[in-house]
Amino acid sequence: MPTNSRTTTDGAAKSRRAGAEPQPPASTNGRGRGKLVIVESPAKAKTIGKYLGSGYTVKASMGHIRDLPKSTLGVDVDDDFAPKYLVPRDKVKVVKELKASVEGAREIFLATDPDREGEAIAWHLVHATDATGKPIRRVVFHEITPEAVSEAIANPRDIDPNLVDAQQARRVLDRLVGYGVSPLLWKKVKRGLSAGRVQTAALRLVVEREREVLDFVPVEHWTVDAELAKRTGAARRPQDTFRAALHRVRGKKAELKTGWEAQEIVQGLEGAAYRVDAVTQKEAQRRPAAPFITSTLQQEASRKLGYPVRRTMQVAQELYEGVDLGPEGTQGLITYMRTDSTNVAGSAQQAARAVISVRFGPDYVPDRPPVYTKKSKGAQEAHEAIRPTSPRRDPASVKPYLSAPQFRLYQLIWQRFIASQMRPAILDNTTADIAAGKPEEMAARKEAPFFFRATGSVVRFPGFMAVYQVGRDDGDADELDKGALPVLAAGEDLDLLRLLPEQHFTQPPPRFTEASLVKALEEQGIGRPSTYAPTIATLQARSYVAVEEKKLVPTELGMVVNDLLVEHFPHIFDVGFTSRMEEELDEIATGDRAWVPTMREFYGPFTETLKLAERTMERVRLKDEPSDETCEKCGRPMVIKLGRFGKFLACSGFPECRNSRPLLQRIGVPCPSCHQGEIVERRSKKGRAFFGCERYPACDFVAWNKPVDAPCPRCGSPYLVEVGRKGQVKCPACGHEGRDLAKTG
Repeated sequence: MPTNSRTTTDGAAKSRRAGAEPQPPASTNGRGRGKLVIVESPAKAKTIGKYLGSGYTVKASMGHIRDLPKSTLGVDVDDDFAPKYLVPRDKVKVVKELKASVEGAREIFLATDPDREGEAIAWHLVHATDATGKPIRRVVFHEITPEAVSEAIANPRDIDPNLVDAQQARRVLDRLVGYGVSPLLWKKVKRGLSAGRVQTAALRLVVEREREVLDFVPVEHWTVDAELAKRTGAARRPQDTFRAALHRVRGKKAELKTGWEAQEIVQGLEGAAYRVDAVTQKEAQRRPAAPFITSTLQQEASRKLGYPVRRTMQVAQELYEGVDLGPEGTQGLITYMRTDSTNVAGSAQQAARAVISVRFGPDYVPDRPPVYTKKSKGAQEAHEAIRPTSPRRDPASVKPYLSAPQFRLYQLIWQRFIASQMRPAILDNTTADIAAGKPEEMAARKEAPFFFRATGSVVRFPGFMAVYQVGRDDGDADELDKGALPVLAAGEDLDLLRLLPEQHFTQPPPRFTEASLVKALEEQGIGRPSTYAPTIATLQARSYVAVEEKKLVPTELGMVVNDLLVEHFPHIFDVGFTSRMEEELDEIATGDRAWVPTMREFYGPFTETLKLAERTMERVRLKDEPSDETCEKCGRPMVIKLGRFGKFLACSGFPECRNSRPLLQRIGVPCPSCHQGEIVERRSKKGRAFFGCERYPACDFVAWNKPVDAPCPRCGSPYLVEVGRKGQVKCPACGHEGRDLAKTG
């Protein structure tokens, strides 16, 4: 155990309820003269300190200040799973300073985040700082604004023991799984691997999707479209032409499996006449999407901005904690960003309605504020959706004070929220059935052997679409893409411009992106808002998945680990089991279930499964990946190996030759600083990708965004960097934004 660590089992070992530990009496008049507020981050402390003024001291805990030890299990399974918490070495100084502040305070306000994790941090703060004999106030605010902070301070509550128990149960459960299974992977596969309850369920989704892709057998099918035009008696205009798809053949649905069948149709239509058989027009409403929750924000930021999940949460944290808006002072711009609730405060809805009325007119304001119901399992983490703290604060008004990523994310959140409070869009959908057959059959009004169908859609009233539309994943279609049909009437004759037979093949299911994996995790009840980003980051850090063209592809290591765990722990790493455990944690949070019996129900079967796996799991040796590099010391081929910090090159002559070197992921861009090396992709200690010169440390060029070998057209800077998707680039020197013509054409 580290020498500068403090270990304690607290009262939980006796009472089995975290919140049942001795609590300082709320009415005690403790020593000290000031009021102490403890938050989690320095940025949050700075913002709140400005709001509260001189009567308060605001300190930051820098996140968690106690945790289970890294080197041992830290859970006494024989004593009702009593956790043994310690203060990590890097938090000893922080805790010492907090204890001194607590001793000098008359009253302590714990203002950590408004979720289970924040509740647990508040509880740990009480016991790590020995805050006895002091009034302890738990305050929560879902937005960091002067009004919200003042209201929270004026309406404190006690620490919620149920929320603390739920977080503690999750921590103990994940520790039991991780410290039970991970060492087994070290023995049977390689050191440095890990297995987590949520992490492995997510990996299983990625691996099973990959196998669907690899096993997919395309099936051929054909379509026949007719390009038709109105007979106007004048020069033909583009808006008079449209396409219709073959719909029925001799009374049956058109299903063409071969090119021969399609050719038969084309031959049967030789010399055919075309006439409008029927036209149907329907009004349709398109309702706005709910305001953001954590998962939908991560998905939309990925689709529209190209942000990885972790990047989205980093920028959202900055917007939540507060930004200096010049004359307006420091303001939190969005509400709390880890939430699965779509609720919206009535005051925020009224403010949004006022903004909508002024900007777009009264017709865009619905009769009543809309109510959104969350459909995912266990939606209850926080009280509100992610929204602007002030709908009146539009993106343009704050742009001068925000970084580019902050502005783009704030704009996305503002637009989504304002749109969610607007009237639905009204569409006019038109369907035209076109009969085709021999001219004499058509003249005699006989049943036509062929029917084509054309559809079109136009916006009659844009409603919320005047502000925002939900992004689409690859392959998703939108009825509005078809545009409008020309004005058609039943009985109207049409001209055929050409027939368009086309071969198609069914497509495999798409590989997961970070966004679609988050969506799948949420839909299946795996994890919670605070777990999505770290789960995906861990899969990449462990080299279980790789990102290829923004798709998550399992590595050989990921496939091997997944198969071993699914085979030997079929119930523990079952997606359904993981989801059920989340439901039980929710029941603990509401006080409907006790956490220790829940651990007992899990631990008994788990230990038996673990013992069986230790006896039956065979050792797996991963094959080295060949490379085109040659060892500069002995001339043998180099191979790609997987180490603790990712892939590296090693001599295939090991152990005779122990030469190794980093595996450089070249991006084909010369270094704009030294002009001698090439830019390569690297990984930071936290697993984040960045780009630097291969000649480091001789050249210290570094960039977080991927450099593009093109000069800035405005200032002449020798390179640009990629930002977002679809070829968007930016000059790091002058901020000029544009598109990379090499990618966009």
